[in-house]
Amino acid sequence: MENLDYARLLAETADLMEIAAEDGFRIRSYRNAADTLQGYPERVEDVMADPARKLTEIPGIGKGIAAILEEIRERGSFARRDELMETYPPTALEMLKIPGLGPKTIAALIAHFRVTTLDDLERLCREQKLRELPRMGAKLEEKILKGIASLRQSSGRFHIHFAAAIAEELAGYLSAVEGVERVVAAGSLRRGRETAGDVDLLVTGAAAEAALDRFVKHPRVGEVLGHGGTKASARVGIEDIQVDVRAVPAESFGAALQYFTGSKAHNVALRQLALKQGYTLNEYGLFKLDNGERVAGRTEEEIYAALGLAWIPPELRENQGEIEAARDGRLPQLLELADMRGDVHMHTRESDGRFSMEEMAAAAAERGYSYIAITDHSKALAMANGLDEARVIRFAEKMREMDRSGLPLRVLSGLECDIRKDGRMDIDDEALARLDLVVASVHSHMNMESAAMTERLLAAIENPYVKIMGHPTGRVLLHRDAYVYDFEKVAGEAARRGVAMEINASPERLDLHAPLIRIARSKGCRFVISTDAHHVKHLANMRFGVTMARRGWLDRDGVLNTLPVEQFLGSLRGNEG
Repeated sequence: MENLDYARLLAETADLMEIAAEDGFRIRSYRNAADTLQGYPERVEDVMADPARKLTEIPGIGKGIAAILEEIRERGSFARRDELMETYPPTALEMLKIPGLGPKTIAALIAHFRVTTLDDLERLCREQKLRELPRMGAKLEEKILKGIASLRQSSGRFHIHFAAAIAEELAGYLSAVEGVERVVAAGSLRRGRETAGDVDLLVTGAAAEAALDRFVKHPRVGEVLGHGGTKASARVGIEDIQVDVRAVPAESFGAALQYFTGSKAHNVALRQLALKQGYTLNEYGLFKLDNGERVAGRTEEEIYAALGLAWIPPELRENQGEIEAARDGRLPQLLELADMRGDVHMHTRESDGRFSMEEMAAAAAERGYSYIAITDHSKALAMANGLDEARVIRFAEKMREMDRSGLPLRVLSGLECDIRKDGRMDIDDEALARLDLVVASVHSHMNMESAAMTERLLAAIENPYVKIMGHPTGRVLLHRDAYVYDFEKVAGEAARRGVAMEINASPERLDLHAPLIRIARSKGCRFVISTDAHHVKHLANMRFGVTMARRGWLDRDGVLNTLPVEQFLGSLRGNEG
């Protein structure tokens, strides 16, 4: 098991303990331990395997949690989790993913109605039974029904960073087989979709078939779904994500990579183009229709070239004009991760981050950035220890002191300031004026009608100190839909006033995503890509934000934090010229 597996078991048990209304201190200890394990640089099983070391040397892991981790290693679970899973139905954890359903509400539903499945809950809502209980009414029933529909739609999908981690782990594992030349991820993961339903890996080389044998023996492989000479499929990890590994001959590797990368719409369009030119295209290669002669197949580039096209980056392969652009020489020079010079949205212990300002700055410097902006929360997020006006002013001065202390990068003073329900900022203008930049974000009242939400965001954009619109749709992937508003109108006004739109690189958000990036770009918007990091390890998520930008057809000129720091500051609203 990996650290993430241990962390998930602890976090899920904490959720069940909340439903059971257990002691808050114990619940926090489980959650804190889960957070620690997710960010711990070593495998916790390596620590347990070393007789000279103790789990309690890991910050945040006490004797009680250490004993639980040992028990998990022995049998894959632990006693308290087992007891709770016997008390509550397995769907209790699924119910927690539904917006509006907190632990207390779930406990009441289970106790009063004996709810055991999502079907039971859906039936109760449709029959309007929830309003029999105090503080439950029609709005909650409607919200739950929408949440169940969304949950079912996302069932079997996985965040991109999880799928990428699985693919990278298995690629390294299979590459260890002597004679394997390449192991490459395909499918929606290679195209950079926000979520993935499975993982596709292609293997080539003299030992490709031996790699399939090694794959099914991986310690995290559970059920083997199939194992032949050219393909092996299995469910991997406690999440049961399906992984398909295909052995491909070198002469067909490019064709197979193109075919299994997709998308379906792109492939259909490409096959139609091939037919018009007298070819047939499949996963084995590009062949002449009249005599079956192979024309291309070893690389993707030679296939596209044979069809009169420039090679199309995987992120663009959605049949949304990329084939025509490749034919006419109009493909953009897409943004690269190496183009990014700064990360301008992150959190520290000043609010709800896990590390100090100095530690975040040091970690960013190690990643090669020349500047960062530290943007802790404002006071509306009391549970996140948000800053009030007095703390904002002290915070800004501390940032400036840090910036003068000889650090290897610039540290800009910022704030993620809540947009109130009426569109006003959560912090007064006098305090905001002390900062280098303000990221304005919505964290509350997300169920407003479209017209009201539109006016709220337009009012926020009017504030002269707002430089960036943070995670502009508020969505949380696989958990919460975007709030509804007139995006084109808001994007147009943001462009007019010089307010940048954020592409939030957190894998749970990836907000904005490709269709909205293209709309905002058409309105003249500028963008920043930020990680919204709450932990030093989250800084690595910048790559997912860059992927979203690439899917939105952005080049480096469309992203402000590709600029040197002085040019970046000069490009922000109110600083032009």
